[in-house]
Amino acid sequence: MARRWLPWVRVGRSDLVVAVGYLALAATVLSGQWRNTQSGYLIKSGQDQTMWEWFFAVTAHSVAHLENPLGTDLQNFPAGVNMMANTAMFGVGVPLTPITLLFGPTVTFVLVLTLGLSGTAFAWYWLFSRELVESRLAAAIGGVFCGFAPAMISHANAHPNFVALLLLPIIAGLFIRIARRAITSVDAEEGKPRRRIRDAVILGLLVAMQIALGEEPLLIFALAFGLFAVVYYLHGPRTGTRVLRTLVPTVTLAAVITVTLTAIPLWWQFFGPQSYRSIDHGPMGNDLKAIVQFPSESLGGMFAPGQYVAINDTEQNAYFGWPLLLLLAVTTALLWRARVVRAAGVVIAVFGVLSLGAVAMVGKQSTGLEMPWRWAEHIPLLSSVLETRLTMAAIPAIAAILALATDRAVAAWRQSASDWKPLAWFAALTFALLPLVPTVLPVIDRAPTPEFFADGTVRDYVSGGSVVIVPPPRPFGAAALRWQVDANFDFALAGGYFVGPTGTTKKGIYGPEIRATTALLVKAQDTGVVPEIDADARAWALDDLRFWQADVVVLPSTKNSDVLRTTMMRLLGATPTRVDDVWLWDVRALR
Repeated sequence: MARRWLPWVRVGRSDLVVAVGYLALAATVLSGQWRNTQSGYLIKSGQDQTMWEWFFAVTAHSVAHLENPLGTDLQNFPAGVNMMANTAMFGVGVPLTPITLLFGPTVTFVLVLTLGLSGTAFAWYWLFSRELVESRLAAAIGGVFCGFAPAMISHANAHPNFVALLLLPIIAGLFIRIARRAITSVDAEEGKPRRRIRDAVILGLLVAMQIALGEEPLLIFALAFGLFAVVYYLHGPRTGTRVLRTLVPTVTLAAVITVTLTAIPLWWQFFGPQSYRSIDHGPMGNDLKAIVQFPSESLGGMFAPGQYVAINDTEQNAYFGWPLLLLLAVTTALLWRARVVRAAGVVIAVFGVLSLGAVAMVGKQSTGLEMPWRWAEHIPLLSSVLETRLTMAAIPAIAAILALATDRAVAAWRQSASDWKPLAWFAALTFALLPLVPTVLPVIDRAPTPEFFADGTVRDYVSGGSVVIVPPPRPFGAAALRWQVDANFDFALAGGYFVGPTGTTKKGIYGPEIRATTALLVKAQDTGVVPEIDADARAWALDDLRFWQADVVVLPSTKNSDVLRTTMMRLLGATPTRVDDVWLWDVRALR
């Protein structure tokens, strides 16, 4: 038995070269962040890098202090945050706790992104080279597309849960080997129960680990791989039925193992404090132009940018470019007889259509054409998926077609060096992929943490309550989360950036429910005008401070800070004190 597994796990020189190449490419893409892990910030992440660094930091804090990492009240005080419902990635946050504590959350953040890109590419390369093609070059091309496709580079600005996808091809490989055994029946009959238990244990562990890394990518992968399998076995229903009979007991036992391992975290996610039932994202489909244009962080986007039709810079989930789509269409037609190509082609088409959302858009203009997602989005679990991300299911399918075609080109070249067809293929492949070569992700210097927090002075003003920043942190202004990290979590924050429930329906929203005082302060900051302060506004401010169990109100240097200071003075009827580099109002007497 061990001998049969050794060829699949044996690492050769070419494998090491490919792995080093992927790692070097990932490090290059993220080199701007690596060069400055102290104050560097991936500008296209919006506030997401701050949020993810906070996730990693608070996880390490919880582990170091032997606290429950599944929930915390360090932001959104006093209600807190359900960390399991916020993609905290315990699968890397917990084991990388020493890195976070020693070097800071920014290092952990960029490390996860770097290893995520390169590891995902190598895992797919490994699967392709062992199960799909003979040529290592063909497998390497498939792997590099899986790891560095436009969607992966876009998410590398801010979303490590959609970058660290290396377990998915490992899960796929396990299913493929189980299916092959079901077809060939080469193993001894008496060994089947033992094999099934072993496979189920491995599968259960892998799925549990992927849940700890990201559930949404797992859901998209499961749907796409299931569709791929159905189409693959359509030509031979008896074979497919045989494979299914073999898989059912293994998958059932694996599901039991997964649920056993993840029961407590999943219960906390769906039923624990600050859990929510679903989240309404609004229309999040791909614009049709997004499919044929080049991504912004690529050579094509640099020299031939198109209309900006992405949801934001971190959700450029399609952007395959018209040359690749043209090559893909021709290649799929020529290789249609290959079952892998047929199955991959169906996955690309189905998930590409679903990713368009409920109504097709062209250039941000509605076509009025209703799409299948209008009905699919009402299915439980799918309702919380951003439909634009469904395009990511097409990435390994595209890579598989490219790898198969490259494999045939390499084989033809070995048979006849004068054959023009391989040369034509590589020329076309270069023409299709060169515009998608990623550029270095842009980085800026973030503003330094106010000394009041950095030097620990804040500890003198907290007594079990919260610190209220003016205005409180929210999804569009989350810098205070970084200040809290730099202060070693010595205080709790009112407000924050997370996903939590709202109202009696427990619908998920980004950030806390906006209270009257927060809305007033945000308006004052945005307009630069001191709002009218009446008795109702003062009463709301006192109610909000009591709701937040505020110890101190802090105004750091920020946009329109003079307007904010005047507004708070009129709300509280008190003059602030200057401490270090902030203005503050000690409001503990109001509690």
